[in-house]
Amino acid sequence: MTDHEGPCHELVADCRLRAATDLLTHTWDPVVLAALRPGPRRRRELRVAIGGISDKVLTDALRRLLSNGLVDRQARAEAPPRVDYSLTRLGQSLVEGPMAALGRWATEHGDELLEAQENAPRRAPDPAVPPPGTRRVG
Repeated sequence: MTDHEGPCHELVADCRLRAATDLLTHTWDPVVLAALRPGPRRRRELRVAIGGISDKVLTDALRRLLSNGLVDRQARAEAPPRVDYSLTRLGQSLVEGPMAALGRWATEHGDELLEAQENAPRRAPDPAVPPPGTRRVG
């Protein structure tokens, strides 16, 4: 980034970089995007293609992806009704650009990453940080 792009280097809430990286923070969203890469699919086809995703989680992911303009929902007047989901131009650019680059990086460096995670020293909990689900008194 350059200086004329504003305070994005601080990753403030309205930063474009932060908005873009937020697209990958939900575990299933990139998986759903990748499953739509070959073309439009119905919900059932998406669940089969992905495997291991609940209907609720798929619904939540599709809603987020629709609201971010990455996925399109096409309802067809058929009996029974048919709804297809597909990538928008924006979604296609994310899948074929940054996600493809991340996939290449993971293929090239995935073993190193997993090894580093396995060999990371196990640290004792920080007494200044309360365990999840507890309240700090004082």
